[in-house]
Amino acid sequence: MSTVKAIYAGIRALGIEEEDDRRDLYQRVTGKRRLREMTPGDKDAVLGELRSLGFRNAAGKSQLVGPYGKKLQALWISAWNLGLTRSRDDQALIAFVRRQTGIAHTRWLRDPKEADKVVEALKSWTARAGVVWGHNQGQPWLRDHVAKVAWAQWQILHPDATFARDMGFEVQVHGLVGAPKHLGKVNTIEWRAVSNALGVQIRAMA
Repeated sequence: MSTVKAIYAGIRALGIEEEDDRRDLYQRVTGKRRLREMTPGDKDAVLGELRSLGFRNAAGKSQLVGPYGKKLQALWISAWNLGLTRSRDDQALIAFVRRQTGIAHTRWLRDPKEADKVVEALKSWTARAGVVWGHNQGQPWLRDHVAKVAWAQWQILHPDATFARDMGFEVQVHGLVGAPKHLGKVNTIEWRAVSNALGVQIRAMA
């Protein structure tokens, strides 16, 4: 199934029936309101957002079965949105797990020590790109793990950004989640949308 067909399948499956709602989602993720205006990376980001909202189909169904699959997938997508990996596909993550542990698939990754080895490798990798996992740097909204990734992405895009004098980040977040709100009120799904959109910008830089 092509990416465009998968997007339309996801729109139907999630019940996004109004055209304006569909275009608002496109704009929130990519800054563009029509698929024909999007790059392949933009379309991948839209499909990723639909999947984060719960869409699954035969072609796009996650292969990351096993007790640690979803956690590893979230970290892998963070790495992709930070520009650290060229592919967000499950197969790319499965290959990473194999290199780290010698275990051929996440379905057989059940030992907590082996799983921690992969989790810590991914966290270390993303930390080198600026993600601060251990604490919230004095910002309550950074308790959300996806917010930590989004702030690191913003610093990649704006190296001089600081908490004290950067209002651009908050303006960007408000524009992407669709309504002004305190950053502490932004939920994990909304932070994913922010991270996906910033990921598009980072990959465009590359």
